[in-house]
Amino acid sequence: MKNKRIIAVALAAVLSGCAIQPEALTQDEMVSFAEANLNALAADQEPISGPVSLYEAMARALKYNLDFRVERMKQALAMGDAELKSWDMLPSLVAKAGYSGRSNEPGGSSENIITGAQSLAPSKSTEKETLTANLQFSWDILDFGLSYVRAQQAADKALIAQERTRKVVNRIIEDVRASFWRAASAQRLNSAMRRLRKRVRKALANTRRQSRSRQTEPLAALTYERELVSIKRQLAELQRDLHTAKAQLALLMNVAPGTSFTLAVPRRRPTGLKIGKDPQRLIAIALQNRPELREQAYQLRINVKEADAAVLELLPGINLYAGLDWDSNKYLYNNHWVSWGAKAAWNLFRVFRYPARQRVIKAREEVIKAQAQALAMAIIAQVHISRVRYLYQRHVFRSAHEYFDVQRRILNQIRAAAMNEVASEQSLIREQMNTVLAAVKYDVAYADLQNAIANVYASLGLDPYDGPVSTDMSVKELAAALRRAWEKPMRLARVNG
Repeated sequence: MKNKRIIAVALAAVLSGCAIQPEALTQDEMVSFAEANLNALAADQEPISGPVSLYEAMARALKYNLDFRVERMKQALAMGDAELKSWDMLPSLVAKAGYSGRSNEPGGSSENIITGAQSLAPSKSTEKETLTANLQFSWDILDFGLSYVRAQQAADKALIAQERTRKVVNRIIEDVRASFWRAASAQRLNSAMRRLRKRVRKALANTRRQSRSRQTEPLAALTYERELVSIKRQLAELQRDLHTAKAQLALLMNVAPGTSFTLAVPRRRPTGLKIGKDPQRLIAIALQNRPELREQAYQLRINVKEADAAVLELLPGINLYAGLDWDSNKYLYNNHWVSWGAKAAWNLFRVFRYPARQRVIKAREEVIKAQAQALAMAIIAQVHISRVRYLYQRHVFRSAHEYFDVQRRILNQIRAAAMNEVASEQSLIREQMNTVLAAVKYDVAYADLQNAIANVYASLGLDPYDGPVSTDMSVKELAAALRRAWEKPMRLARVNG
């Protein structure tokens, strides 16, 4: 009893010593972790050395955007898993070695089962210490079949990861184009809007002073003041939308907040994108190229292979083996030999499990098909919406261009009339402000048109580049590849059909 108590106490002490207590991170460890993350954010990035063009912004987003970097890592991980699964198809080749020993001699005797008399003096056929070695080749045919199916499924999962990466690329390129053009508009019109704000403040002060001093009719002064306040409000709304675009663009390029950089603002050029009246061609392109639908097609193929795996698991497993063996026991007549054989095993309960598994596979197939149909409908709607949005923004841009052109001519007429003292200074200031405001709206309309074009390409699922590109390329090389892909006529022909 005393020994049992000692053993129990010792066992309790050992178990308590093996217990793991949760240990929270210290403040210093968290500081080090945060600093490591902060230092890694912009590590090995090419510095911005000049004005950033649209295609350089795209290239920097593809090289340095953290969301895209995570997707690329997931894709590489899926590719590695597919390669690893392919190794499971190979037969096994196992090398073994062993040593055994004992404190006394092994041995035994035999007894006559009829008389009960000992028929043999105690003898031994094994040494006290022996060494053994074995090299065995084995191949399970059923495991090979299942490993082949699993390797195919892993390859499809790698393709799914590739489609998800394409989806992230399309989203990033669309966001970059949207942010770039609005940030470019803000940069192009920044000085004009500053001058406009000053003129509005000055004109408001003048008209209020004239109204108080009764130099003008009260109703005329209030009407003019209302016009100025309306222009001021519209200007504030435009500035609110434009001023956040550069911060969003910096985030997409993984540029540290607060980093100063300028944009290479291009000239406004008419777009060469012709959508056409029939959207069916666009829908066909989208249904063939959208990453979401491609992912569902791969999921369906994985499920079909799961049905093949379920059938294979019903079969008996046959294991073939052959080996080289060696034993140091000197009492053996042959210390080394070649062995071979075959084994068969069959789990009969899998036969009863098969119908339930088939129902699950069939139900998963129906779910995947339903998801694909829902995605197809959503994609069709997105194509229609992007097409309508592009046509609308093209109309808005043309109207803004016409309005801006008319407003400039009006300003020239008013300026000439003011010089001849035919028009008042108040009218000149009003038209100068209207002209600047028209220029702002014209530029914003152009930015919205470019965003609509990016949305069309994203809804179609087209890759933003043609041919092989790699994030190992420099920013300049990647930007040149993107420029060639976006500016050549063939890209528009892919959409125009």
